[in-house]
Amino acid sequence: MITTIHTALAAKRDQLNKDDKGFTLIELLVVVLIIGVLAAIAIPVFLGQQDQAKDSATKSDLANSKVAMVSYATANGGTYATSTTATGLSDFGFVSGVSIDATPPSGAKFCLQATSASTKVFHILDTGGAASGACA
Repeated sequence: MITTIHTALAAKRDQLNKDDKGFTLIELLVVVLIIGVLAAIAIPVFLGQQDQAKDSATKSDLANSKVAMVSYATANGGTYATSTTATGLSDFGFVSGVSIDATPPSGAKFCLQATSASTKVFHILDTGGAASGACA
């Protein structure tokens, strides 16, 4: 009886092993196609995030430079620097990639301008935060 059971189980195992064929070429091509479509969607989104990070870094540099300008004015009797070569401006945290507009818009004491690595131009006035565009 036990021999009959073992023989039947061995026959069933042999039959199951004969059906193992793996993936067909069509199935593999469909998987590769799906991965390609997902990559085509994800890569542009990732590149857009990089540009946003570069813009944010530039805005942060402008904010730090604004603090440096105010600190400079405080230390120099209320006089603001009019060029990026002002003596001692880097001691207050001025960022070298930011330029000072010598003729700020009316009503503003200074205007700082910077270009991000994604080639967008931003500016900041003494009265507000970072905004798109050049100093007007």
